[in-house]
Amino acid sequence: MKTILLSTMAFFLSCHLFLTAQETDKNLEKGLAELVKTFEGDVGIYVYNLKTDKEAAINADTIFPTASIVKVPILIEVFNQIKVGKLRYNDTLVYDAKRKYGGSGLMQFYKDSTVTDLRTLTSLMITVSDNTTSLWCQELVGGGLAINKTMADLGLTHTRVNSRTEGRTKDWEIYGWGQTTPREMASLLIKMRKRTLVDETSSDEMYRLMTNSFYTDYSLSQIPPYVQTAAKQGMVNKSRSELVMVNAPHGDYVFYIASKNNTDESWGFDNKAWQLQRTISAYLWHYFEPESEWKPASGFTDLVKGLRY
Repeated sequence: MKTILLSTMAFFLSCHLFLTAQETDKNLEKGLAELVKTFEGDVGIYVYNLKTDKEAAINADTIFPTASIVKVPILIEVFNQIKVGKLRYNDTLVYDAKRKYGGSGLMQFYKDSTVTDLRTLTSLMITVSDNTTSLWCQELVGGGLAINKTMADLGLTHTRVNSRTEGRTKDWEIYGWGQTTPREMASLLIKMRKRTLVDETSSDEMYRLMTNSFYTDYSLSQIPPYVQTAAKQGMVNKSRSELVMVNAPHGDYVFYIASKNNTDESWGFDNKAWQLQRTISAYLWHYFEPESEWKPASGFTDLVKGLRY
């Protein structure tokens, strides 16, 4: 018992130290500040290079809406409960058409009484940001209260599920389904990459899921397709955000870009927040991989412009 207690204390201490004690890359921070200075809205950025142990931060401790990036904390709680035996990855489930929830995703088009499983739910939740499966997963783990407890146990003070969660109506009215800070959400992906989130097996499987993002036309479009990335996007009218880990040749780096109170609420390719995400992603790629000559193909914009999700 004493060993377990000491290990737990050491884990939470390491979480706290990560969130507070990184060396700042001042040149990178200056460059990012230049990129966002004319954006019409509020922007938060957190960047961390896992090899150099340096960070760059702009409003990185400000709370932003997560939109669909809240599905990452939901995913973590699913695997947390698999580890303790409350759920199994191969649990059989039966889809009820009453669960249908619009927006992104595929399960809303399933036939009533279709047999599925928990693995399918988590895969759709992360890869195509399926709203129906995400709400189902949130329910299966016991709701937002269970997820929020795990986030608190991980040392995160602002990353919370608000929707369908007792006591968080006022937070939901402000931030929507979920909320986080750029630094906190990035810390979850860093733990996942380091295989310390839940356990090694869970970290590996969660990371595999996050490397299969369907939404490649935002930040991921500025990273060579042959370089592995793990990512999740979130978007509502006035807020667009993205979480990305790049397994770059000269060292992994993670970034979180968040925006809120955006004046541009459009949903086309040229939305200013999405343009900013591409610009920042390209800047980071060339900052950390200065010898890379790769750039998006000339026909990329024509190919994806006009796609609707």
